[in-house]
Amino acid sequence: MASGAPAMLGLVVLVGLNLRPFLTATGPLAPAIRASTGMTLQGMSLLTLMPMLLMGLCAFAGPAVQAAVGARGAMAWALLLLASGSLLRLWTSDGTGLVGTAALLGLGVAVVQAVFPAVLKHHFPRQLAVATGLYSAMLMGGGALGARLAPVIASAAGDWHAGLAWLALPALAAAVAAMRILPAAERSEAVSAISARALLRRPRTWLLMVSFGLINGGYSSIIAWLPPFYQERGWSPAASGGLLALMALSQATAALLCPVLARRGRDRRGWLWLTMALQAIGFAGLVAMPDFLPSLWAMTVGAGLGGCFALTMLVALDHLPDPARAGALAALMQGGGFPLAAIAPWVVALLHESTGGFRAGWAMHLASVAFVACLTIRLAPRSYGPALAIVAERPSPR
Repeated sequence: MASGAPAMLGLVVLVGLNLRPFLTATGPLAPAIRASTGMTLQGMSLLTLMPMLLMGLCAFAGPAVQAAVGARGAMAWALLLLASGSLLRLWTSDGTGLVGTAALLGLGVAVVQAVFPAVLKHHFPRQLAVATGLYSAMLMGGGALGARLAPVIASAAGDWHAGLAWLALPALAAAVAAMRILPAAERSEAVSAISARALLRRPRTWLLMVSFGLINGGYSSIIAWLPPFYQERGWSPAASGGLLALMALSQATAALLCPVLARRGRDRRGWLWLTMALQAIGFAGLVAMPDFLPSLWAMTVGAGLGGCFALTMLVALDHLPDPARAGALAALMQGGGFPLAAIAPWVVALLHESTGGFRAGWAMHLASVAFVACLTIRLAPRSYGPALAIVAERPSPR
């Protein structure tokens, strides 16, 4: 690793920790938020749907943003937007305001997630699996912090607003770190609109989008509805938040370990199928035996989701050797995938209203995992070149 690698690894940790807590913090506080604002279950689902939708739609602009202002500028402004969105929640008194701040937070995360994979490939070309695993693990670890600390801080302050607004502090720290660590002149090699259109014409790009979206749909539903699911079964907000935190810690562990364990060969499919099997076991447990060892189901589905997220991101970056183009493919994968993932909590809310419970939603995700497992057959390394040959052959603009 280069001499600046320790600082960059520190930035990876700090940035990753900031990208999920605002999503996981709302679930444990859902009863208090609903009582205060009058939001319905479908309204609460917008707190996950809106940011994840923007994470997808705005990801398409990521390569252009990085080419225009550089990684440092894009990261700093995006993290400041995250800090602002969280801080504004201190004074938000209704559902409209909460959804509006969720949109600001989603926009900030969208820019970071679109820019950062290319930064990782540029700074860690020979340790990409390790760097990607660390980044993914911190995403999930941040989710654990949000789920665990939000009800604790809200209880200590006597106000659910504080349980959401405190997240402005780590986001501000990450913005300062990005300004200090990333080189001022660093810019992504511009990926032309022609190249982006070429990627969108390739079936492989769409396969990655669908796979990424369906898997992350499971994540978005879990963070939105796992605490309310168990609160309906008599659990307290703190206990259900602790269960979500346990799920997120399991995610983080798998996200860190799976890319490292899979780095010895280019074929990641065996590891992907293992993570999908874990998801299937977890969702099946929530459907059939939710009260039998709920911690086991939470940890199992968390490990599957975390490992699958990290490996899917790594597979996307594996497809193209050029960091700018690989980053563009990862951005497009997220651009199409996150809107699909955003819809999942809303669909689960609809199923809850029609069936009177969350089990139908968990069954839906069990079916989604089986479908993605079938799609994964096509992700053999020998297919990377032919799948994106036209894009890979074009010289990168300078």
